[in-house]
Amino acid sequence: MKNEIKLYLDKCASAYYAGQPIITDEVFDRLASSIGYDELGAKQHAHLRKHLHPMYSLKKVYRDENKNPLADEQDVVYSPKIDGAALDLLYIDGKYAQAVTRGDGVEGTDVTDKFADPKLVPQLIHHEGLLQITGELAAPKTVENSRNYAAGALNLKEVSEFKTRAVIFIAYGMSDGFQTYTDDMRWLESQGFTTIMSSNLVDIYPCDGMVYRVNNNARFKELGYTSTHPHGAYALKDRGETVDTRIIDVEWNTGKSGKVTPVAILEPVYIGDKLVSRATLNNIAFIEALDIQIGDMVAVGLGGEIIPVIYHKVE
Repeated sequence: MKNEIKLYLDKCASAYYAGQPIITDEVFDRLASSIGYDELGAKQHAHLRKHLHPMYSLKKVYRDENKNPLADEQDVVYSPKIDGAALDLLYIDGKYAQAVTRGDGVEGTDVTDKFADPKLVPQLIHHEGLLQITGELAAPKTVENSRNYAAGALNLKEVSEFKTRAVIFIAYGMSDGFQTYTDDMRWLESQGFTTIMSSNLVDIYPCDGMVYRVNNNARFKELGYTSTHPHGAYALKDRGETVDTRIIDVEWNTGKSGKVTPVAILEPVYIGDKLVSRATLNNIAFIEALDIQIGDMVAVGLGGEIIPVIYHKVE
């Protein structure tokens, strides 16, 4: 079954980085954790460009694990983990030159034309040579499915349509930094960027955790990297409460677009103070990957603290 889940997660990763996720981040994280899945990202297939420097993911640590990978470090800073679509900007001698989506971390889709707008990112900054600035394209929490909305904007063919999207670029890193990470963020703000250290971000944009990072850039580089993430930073996330219950039936619901979604009918169970008797099964590939059948025990939680979601089968 492990191989089936890996193949399913590969498919989910490709859909996620194309801006069309087929399962929630919470479900993906739980399945990935269950089989030790640690792929960096998903290959893009059109208009590919390599990043000047790799775009790494962050190691996820859940609050209930009571772990602190940076416990031995003296100077650690933290910032919100904004839930958007990651990309980087390339500047040459201070002039905006290129924008590339994260893709698989080594190469991504060229979206340069979408960011050639001083209203979205500065077109000129004070810097000589090459500079890669990484960040997140985010949409306000008030936008329905804000993460998908932002990622989908990057896939729009027409720049004119992209400009109608309520999105913002929030910088969180730069390749040619100063002594400390906080110095980097201050400098980026002085050049006209909104950064992850800017105030009130979590009041406006969706946040799915906190990022902890070694502040001293030399120490951060000294700690090194795995093939997928740096040792000098990690994302701290809350794991939603789950309870075990049994599937007693399955309904197949057809949405307005014609998409068919399987819904599990459950033995009623309380999650917190909410009585849950139905939960999405995402899609047929999810059911097949986990070999879920009527009568099985499953772990159920509230996706986004609202929607009942089946996370995995309870063996």
